[in-house]
Amino acid sequence: VLYEQDGVFIHPSCGKNDDQDNFISGVLRVIEKENEVIVDWRPQDDTLDTSNILCAGKDSSSVVEWTPAPKEKSSRGADRPNNYEAEWDMVTTVSFKKKPHSNGDASNHTNGESTWSFLFSLTDLKSIKQNKEGMGWSYLVFCLKDDVKLPALHFHHGDSKLFIKCLENHVVLRESPQDKLILLVNSQNKSLSQSFENLLDEPSYGLLQKWKKDPYTVTMGRFSKVTNYIFDSFRLSDPSTQRRPPSEMADFLNDAIPGLKINQQEEPGFEVITRIDLGKQPEVSRREPVSLEEWAKNMDSEGRILDVDYIKQLIFKGGLCHTLRKEAWKFLLGYFPWNSTKEERANLQKRKTDEYFRMKLQWKSVSEEQEKRNSRLRDYRSLIEKDVNRTDRTNKFYEGEDNPGLILLHDILMTYCMYDFDLGYVQGMSDLLSPVLYVMENEVDAFWCFVSYMDQMHQNFEEQMQGMKTQLIQLSTLLRLLDSGFCSYLESQDSGYLYFCFRWLLIRFKREFSFQDILRLWEVMWTELPCQNFHLLLCCAILESEKQQIMDKHYGFNEILKHINELSMKIDVEYILCKAEAISMQMMNCKELPQAVSEILGIESSSVTPDSDTGEDESGAVLSCPTSLYQSISTPVIAANGTRESPPQTSEVQNLAPA
Repeated sequence: VLYEQDGVFIHPSCGKNDDQDNFISGVLRVIEKENEVIVDWRPQDDTLDTSNILCAGKDSSSVVEWTPAPKEKSSRGADRPNNYEAEWDMVTTVSFKKKPHSNGDASNHTNGESTWSFLFSLTDLKSIKQNKEGMGWSYLVFCLKDDVKLPALHFHHGDSKLFIKCLENHVVLRESPQDKLILLVNSQNKSLSQSFENLLDEPSYGLLQKWKKDPYTVTMGRFSKVTNYIFDSFRLSDPSTQRRPPSEMADFLNDAIPGLKINQQEEPGFEVITRIDLGKQPEVSRREPVSLEEWAKNMDSEGRILDVDYIKQLIFKGGLCHTLRKEAWKFLLGYFPWNSTKEERANLQKRKTDEYFRMKLQWKSVSEEQEKRNSRLRDYRSLIEKDVNRTDRTNKFYEGEDNPGLILLHDILMTYCMYDFDLGYVQGMSDLLSPVLYVMENEVDAFWCFVSYMDQMHQNFEEQMQGMKTQLIQLSTLLRLLDSGFCSYLESQDSGYLYFCFRWLLIRFKREFSFQDILRLWEVMWTELPCQNFHLLLCCAILESEKQQIMDKHYGFNEILKHINELSMKIDVEYILCKAEAISMQMMNCKELPQAVSEILGIESSSVTPDSDTGEDESGAVLSCPTSLYQSISTPVIAANGTRESPPQTSEVQNLAPA
């Protein structure tokens, strides 16, 4: 129940001298049921069994329960006042009956008052008529999409503003140009779980204002599936208005994230990146996943990892076999220190278990009354429940409505709100947790691995979106160096802001690859090889792979967005990993790597320029990997048998050779 208000009356009689004894007192509720938001009014004495609520489809008449009594029909006259009740009179000659429903029906009501009960889905609501302020009790009249008008609801115990505010959480309301007392309804997607399959009609105001207010929700929902709907969404409310030019749409998108300026090379203080010949991309291959045997061979008798860099290289080149992930991910995510012993890890898990359940108890012990007074906790819970309900069910671990995996997702995310109450929960976090929980199969281990992952990702979810701004700017810088012609084409189509990559960056490609492929992709990225911000090179690899089709077919703003979003679940993870690694090698071998790119990739530029007369090597850059050393630039492929190559020992490229 999202909203509940008693003292909401129906006035069966329309005369000027209404007999208040004939007023029917009832309870108005807004209910979320099976991914539908339902408005329900019924007399005060009726009980509400939410398990039997019917979810309205397109035919709203299937949920209208009102049948006028004979005496009401005979009392009407031609001289009736032309007011809000008269609008209801237009449909009193029609008897609406519920259609059979598989969920069954509530008990049949026999008293006269119950015949006035009604409920409908917000997806069927067309408009709401209000009365003028100061003109008696505030009332509302609902008009459904099939032009059925329901009886006016009079708010005797307060005004209707709280009810309208509740509805605005689920639909967009705007004043009718013809009558300011009428609110027109623009439905949002029926449910988060359907947001990637269904695109409903929504005028520009709703989408754009929601994007500016909450880009995460819009990106994870509607904006993530862009088709012709995007162009349509920029139309004015008047259907006859022509589409706005793409440049105006691009200007809006730029304003949506204040402070984001992609073309910063032209601004003072920014390096101008001219066209640079990066040379040919090297051939790159991948190896088999790291096996249990390989992992065990690199561990001493007390459980310490002997050569962390070597293990990371193996994981980067081939990933992990699935049986090894439960243990190895704890190291990759930073939950287990790489130099810890088995005993030290066991003691750590014991301490972390106690800490986790103390935090879990904090929110579990909050009573309903306490939660009503804590709006932030209440909002976190609501968001988490919605996100958990639309978790990808293609994996058996999360199948079914009451699956233990879904319950654990909910509990871990609620506990994280206790761990970091300032950040709390932001939509998209459940996408980062679900693969981790699937691999760990343990509530406590999954929580602490998720905490470590969020330490890396938290800037993506902060209110000012600084992390997202920075990454989009960095991605543009890398793409411009890689292919300035493609960048220029995107800019000519008002797509230079790269907003179609927003979801990729926000949740690290979680919705672009299959569940099993994302496990491989993430563990490779967690090695932090071959350079910093490897995920940005993955973006470049995907975009470069699609460049020819985009340019050859002369895709415009709308077609580019549509094409990129339709790549979801169609990308070959092994191919993209090879291509991204090849791009990293290509940039590392560049003799004139721009300083901005060097900083993004964590590469230290040499002070020696290509034109100097010194006897130094002519390469202008060397790697600086603070957390791990990458393999030889001149030999980018680790042998398929896992033979180790020693890390570079000197800054000169000619000396980077296998041991």
